[in-house]
Amino acid sequence: MEARAIGISADSRAGSPSPARIALAARARALIPHDPRILQIAFLGALLAAGAYLRDFSLRPAQIALTFASALATQRLLDHLTRKPAPSLRSATITALSLTLLLRADSLWALPAAAVFAIASKFALRVRGKHLFNPANFGVGAALLLLPGTWISPGQWGSDVALAGWLVVLGATVASRARRADISWLFLAFYLGALAARVAWLGQRWAVWTHQLSSGALLLFAFFMISDPMTTPSHPKGRAAHAALVAAIAYAWGFGLFRTNAVLWALFVAAPMVAVWDVIWPAPKFDWTSMQGSITRQQAAQDQGGINGIDDIGKLASREPGESSMADAGAGRDLDVVAAG
Repeated sequence: MEARAIGISADSRAGSPSPARIALAARARALIPHDPRILQIAFLGALLAAGAYLRDFSLRPAQIALTFASALATQRLLDHLTRKPAPSLRSATITALSLTLLLRADSLWALPAAAVFAIASKFALRVRGKHLFNPANFGVGAALLLLPGTWISPGQWGSDVALAGWLVVLGATVASRARRADISWLFLAFYLGALAARVAWLGQRWAVWTHQLSSGALLLFAFFMISDPMTTPSHPKGRAAHAALVAAIAYAWGFGLFRTNAVLWALFVAAPMVAVWDVIWPAPKFDWTSMQGSITRQQAAQDQGGINGIDDIGKLASREPGESSMADAGAGRDLDVVAAG
């Protein structure tokens, strides 16, 4: 019996990774931000920089600076006036990036004004504890309706296949981290499916459909706007219904009314239906802080029976050679997976 126990202990010891490998895996995991907004800021910032440099966006540095200043100042002011707990400027930064990526204007003041509209809508237009409109979508819509000399230039992204691939990868990463990838993929399936049916019905070449598929503006919308977790239905069934509705309105807007910027106006028009889907399929409301808490709890649960963080690595390394357990073996297998990933 004693020999068998020693054999199990030796096998467990042999299968566990070294302390150095454990430390490397834990530090690598610690570098990944829990809040997907950080990833979204990094990706949108990179897209803005690349677009301004490679695509020659008709956007002046002063417009960018004023847009960010207006968005962040409005967010901070309204947070203070409403005594919002745990205020953050991350969402306002995303809104400013989205506006500078999408909206164009002849004047310096139009984009900052759109930023004020966008941030203010989060506080003024709310239903059942959620803001009604995606802030960037509302800011763009308000600017197009109210501010002269504003427009959207979806063709600025072109239809480059390589760019489209990067947008899919980066956008899917952000949407998955925010647990809203389902609405992005469903919208693309519904909308591109409708476009494919139209191509087949009209007998057009399939190159027409692939050209539409690689549209940078469409992919930006799918992965960085309609997937906003604060303005999407809380239940998966509601998100599926909303994706279908937005796709249907976009198709009718673009190919029935022959109007431009179909997907942006479709999301704008369909926004009030989010509250209806939430009534039909009730579910807990998304919250950034609760999401981070759930991630922390999930990681803590995964760490049970193994190391609980970098601080415990020293304890593991300082053990005597004869000290081992089945719990350590389980922790080693878990960290092997993290290191391999």
